[in-house]
Amino acid sequence: MNKNTQIKVLFVCMGNICRSPTAHGVFEQLVQSKGLSDKILTDSAGTHAYHVGESPDPRSQATAKRYGVDISHQRAQKVKVADFDTFDYIIAMDSANYHDLKQLAPAGLENKVYRFMEFAPDWGINDVPDPYYGAGDGFEKVFKMVEAASDGLLAHILAR
Repeated sequence: MNKNTQIKVLFVCMGNICRSPTAHGVFEQLVQSKGLSDKILTDSAGTHAYHVGESPDPRSQATAKRYGVDISHQRAQKVKVADFDTFDYIIAMDSANYHDLKQLAPAGLENKVYRFMEFAPDWGINDVPDPYYGAGDGFEKVFKMVEAASDGLLAHILAR
């Protein structure tokens, strides 16, 4: 990474209240722990405007907090076409959001869209499942997936 370059990463799920805020918080904390906060900026958004202005889901907040990650300050927002100019990496949590982002991307900027689990190939899956309607350990599983993919994404960014 060029020392004058600032990399901007946007995590995207459907409503921006469960998976993408978790990824935002985990990745931001990882970047901070490596002393790279001035080099890598992190944000999150949703492909739909269902929850704009809302805090992350309380279950996402509670799970993140158990692992020392505070996401309570985040507020849901909808992804915009302008984000493709602003961000270097637009990270989709699942295939549906990946396809929505590819459709939204201006011509020539589709290459900025990635599936988050591409950065955690050991998991052998493409999608971070949406825990919103589920019960049990869905939020815990999402957190563990996000941790693994965050490590891989940071390694990818640093290698470039």
